[in-house]
Amino acid sequence: MDAPVKALALTAAAVEFLHLAPAAVRLPPLRRTLARRTAGHGTDPGHLALTFDDGPDPRSTPYILDALDELDARATFFLLGAMLDRAPGLGRELVRRGHEVAVHGWHHRQQWYPAPARDLRELRRTRDAVTELCGARPLWYRPPYGVLTAGPALAAHRLGLRSVLWTAWGRDWTAEATGATVYATARPGLTGGATLLLHDSDCTSAPGSWRAALAALPAIAAHCRSHGLTLGPLRDHAVPLRKPLAPAPDGP
Repeated sequence: MDAPVKALALTAAAVEFLHLAPAAVRLPPLRRTLARRTAGHGTDPGHLALTFDDGPDPRSTPYILDALDELDARATFFLLGAMLDRAPGLGRELVRRGHEVAVHGWHHRQQWYPAPARDLRELRRTRDAVTELCGARPLWYRPPYGVLTAGPALAAHRLGLRSVLWTAWGRDWTAEATGATVYATARPGLTGGATLLLHDSDCTSAPGSWRAALAALPAIAAHCRSHGLTLGPLRDHAVPLRKPLAPAPDGP
C-alpha cells in the first residue's frame, strides 16, 4: 500500500473511530461512572423513569395509554417522526394525558457511518414535528438501538436535546416475550433513579410484541408501589430544587 492510500485509510479509520466512540457509553463501567446521566441514572432515589420507544402507533399506543391511566402513571414517549407524521392526533393525545414526548429520530435506523449533515437535518425535522404536532417542545433524544454515535449526539446537543439511554429493559421486542418475562427481566433494574425501556409499538419489533409490555405494566407499577418508588417521566427524574430556608429571626 503506497503512502497516499495508507494515509487515506488511516484518516477514514480515525473518523470512524471518533464517530463510534460515544457508543462506549453502553459499556457497564461507563454507565455506572462517567456517563451516568446519559445512561439514564436519575438523581431522585424515589423515582423510576418509565419510557416507551417507537410510537406513536394507532394499533397499540392507545392500549398503553389506557393502562397507564388505570395505574395513574405517566411516562416519556420517544417518538419516531415517520410514525408521528402518520398519527399526529395521537401525538397530541399523549401530551393531553400528561405524558412527556421526546425524540427518537425520523426513521429507526442504525447510525454506523458518519453523516453529520443528514443527522442534523433528520433530528431537526423530528424535533420540529414533535413540537408542532404534539404541542410540546421535547427535551430528550434517544438513538435507535441505543447506539449513540458522534453525529447524532452532536446534532442533538446543537438542537437543545439531551441524549439519554436506559438502565433497565424488559426485552419486550422479541416474539417470545410475555408480560411475565418482561417483568422478570426488568425487575433487577427497577430501583430508585433507574430508567426503564419499553416499547409502545412493534413497528421495528416482533409482530404483536407490544402486548408483552402492556401485560407487564401492572406488575411493574405494583413493584414500584411496594418499594416506595414513583413511576413517572424523565422530566421528574431529578431531585427537585428546594428554596433555602429563611434565616431565623434575631432574638430579643
